[in-house]
Amino acid sequence: MVRVPVLAAGGIVLRGEETPLIAVVRLRKRSEWVLPKGKLDDGETPRDAAVREVCEETGHDVSVHEFLGTLVYESGGRSKVVHYWRMEAGGEQIYQLMHDAKAVEWLPLDVAVEQLSRAYERAFLAVVGPLALEAAALATRRQKATLPPPAIPVSAPPQADLPSAPTAEHERPFAASDVVGAEMSAGATEFGTAPQFVEADAAAAAAQPEANHTAAAARSRRRNLMQKMRDWLRRAA
Repeated sequence: MVRVPVLAAGGIVLRGEETPLIAVVRLRKRSEWVLPKGKLDDGETPRDAAVREVCEETGHDVSVHEFLGTLVYESGGRSKVVHYWRMEAGGEQIYQLMHDAKAVEWLPLDVAVEQLSRAYERAFLAVVGPLALEAAALATRRQKATLPPPAIPVSAPPQADLPSAPTAEHERPFAASDVVGAEMSAGATEFGTAPQFVEADAAAAAAQPEANHTAAAARSRRRNLMQKMRDWLRRAA
């Protein structure tokens, strides 16, 4: 009579250090050091079982990555089939170890291989362990390559104060007050009499009392100018 193999799942669990470390678990039964793994529950997928068993035996939350391979061996007169995934443990231990697990240690790959009690697990880890480390290093490089570069604050260079260009009297900016004191006279052209605007003497304007520059005086001068223009237009007509 053919006996159905026992299905189990586990992980090659890495913890990120300067030298990556691999989890090995010490069982209470016979004090053996083994890779973290366990049997599937009814209706459970191998991947889900692997995560559950690894959390129970290491006390760590883990992230699951590549499938690494299957180990088949005889146990208690039956074949045992164990599927393994590369996993990464995050942070510190947060769960109490299950009763069957006495301790967990994190060791470099070569030390972890020597620590395992069973020859077939030592041979398996010696083969898939380097693949797991290489995959983890590649994933780290890809992650760093996709990270945006740090923002570097850039400040505008200081702007030198530009000196103001000297303004000559005849180049001074136009202002509305410049035309207030303009005198209008009639000049003969081939088309008849045309208006000519002559700017008032600046010195004479400056000599006027300051009171003449009030708003009322300005409005009066504008009215006089408009009246002179109307007078000229009547004469030209």
